[in-house]
Amino acid sequence: MKYLASLLTLLLIFSPFSASQSQFEDYTEQIPGTDLTIAMLALEGGSFQMGSNHSEDEQPTHEVTVSSFWMAKHETTWNLFRLYMERNIDAEQPQQVAGTEVKIRVDAISGATTPYVDMSFGMGTDGYPATGMTQLSASRFCEWLSAMTGNFYRLPTEAEWEYAAKAGTNTAYSFGNESSDLDQYGWSKRNSSEAYQLVGSKQANPWGLHDMHGNVAEWTLDKFAPYNSEDSIDPFVVPDKTYPRVVRGGSWKDEPDALRSSARMASNKSWKKRDPQIPKSKWWHTDAPFVGFRVVRPLKTPSAEEQKQYWGY
Repeated sequence: MKYLASLLTLLLIFSPFSASQSQFEDYTEQIPGTDLTIAMLALEGGSFQMGSNHSEDEQPTHEVTVSSFWMAKHETTWNLFRLYMERNIDAEQPQQVAGTEVKIRVDAISGATTPYVDMSFGMGTDGYPATGMTQLSASRFCEWLSAMTGNFYRLPTEAEWEYAAKAGTNTAYSFGNESSDLDQYGWSKRNSSEAYQLVGSKQANPWGLHDMHGNVAEWTLDKFAPYNSEDSIDPFVVPDKTYPRVVRGGSWKDEPDALRSSARMASNKSWKKRDPQIPKSKWWHTDAPFVGFRVVRPLKTPSAEEQKQYWGY
């Protein structure tokens, strides 16, 4: 019996799952070869009412349970995204060691082609949110970031995104039901001066996340599809075609109503309207300077095959 108890103790100590649980706290990810970092907030999993009765595409409300994950405190900036675009620090990829969540060579990851126009459209780059990338481009950034750090990163599912945006609330916005208070928490058409703004310059939601209401809308992993009334655990509607995919949060060019926690937006082909290339770029949306993203990292690391699916392969 004493031997069995000792064996169980060792298993608990060295179990990857229990180790992850004990380390489930906020942390800062350092990008190798740079002084840039990503603040990651630990969000305990739980259940919430997804959707609202506000509009048809947000109905019906239904109970969803999501597992614990980390989410970036801020939207991905141009400072970070350009590291992936330019690929000048790939040689800084650390040696992979036992326990590394991701085991891929960074030089095997496709890079986004340089856009033919300045995708910031003069709105700012240093400390400002990266915009105009396709969902594929955002997912490849996540893959690149994973290879460079050894930790598995991806886009959030639509359910994870709404769970984080609501932050334990049941109101239209994380701060209440009245849009009159929105200017303290987000950038919309009403206060943005027709441009995106520095990330983190408004108040955070109750869980410490900035810009979940506005500034730039954010990519999720899911195909845009009607909800059903069934309760679900960690739902993910896998896309079977390029359009439409789910974008969340609203942006600097939207009315306050589009910045509600449950509001949904579908991507569409018109976001490439001015792209002169034939075929049109798979990396950039020339007409979507209002779409960006932030990264998440699940507490439970998926298999290598699942990682590829999350990255859009």
